[in-house]
Amino acid sequence: MITDIHTHNAHTQAQTIDTVGIHPWHALEADISAVEAAVAEVDAVGEIGMDFACDVPKEVQMAIFRAQLALAERHKKAVVLHCVRAFDEVVKVLSEYRLRAVIFHGFIGSIEQAQRAVAQGFYLSFGERTFRSPKTIEALRSTPLSRIFVETDESTTPIEEIYARIAELRGISTAELIAATEENFRRIFPNF
Repeated sequence: MITDIHTHNAHTQAQTIDTVGIHPWHALEADISAVEAAVAEVDAVGEIGMDFACDVPKEVQMAIFRAQLALAERHKKAVVLHCVRAFDEVVKVLSEYRLRAVIFHGFIGSIEQAQRAVAQGFYLSFGERTFRSPKTIEALRSTPLSRIFVETDESTTPIEEIYARIAELRGISTAELIAATEENFRRIFPNF
């Protein structure tokens, strides 16, 4: 089955996950008790992380991020990350937790960042924004298939088209890419 690891499309036919989390943009008005109440019922904690391009103070974002990582660790949940201009800080904080899996959603970083993330066992999810950045295309090409996911996020582009474009950039068939992401999905979510 085709997997869309992060989507805002409630009517998708793709395999996706249920998440709960406080986005860094909303860290000021955060209510961690809502996440605590729902975490046992979802597949992953997310979209959480750090965004140094927004106006929310870094220390507020960090406190909420850490609280949610602790919940994910305690409940053995994967995390879906939002990371903007905060890669080094996010990776450093992640090293302090024992998490089921870490998925950098909407990855648009460099090949060096991709290699660092993969070396730590993290997954990278690529989507529509990937195609706008030559450095991210190179990161995509260098990321092992065993660490890749595909997503639509907020894009209206069909997930099948995103798979086809990524497969072409990788020089593989769409079927091979679908099989790889399905295997990655089953590795993290075996009871799905």
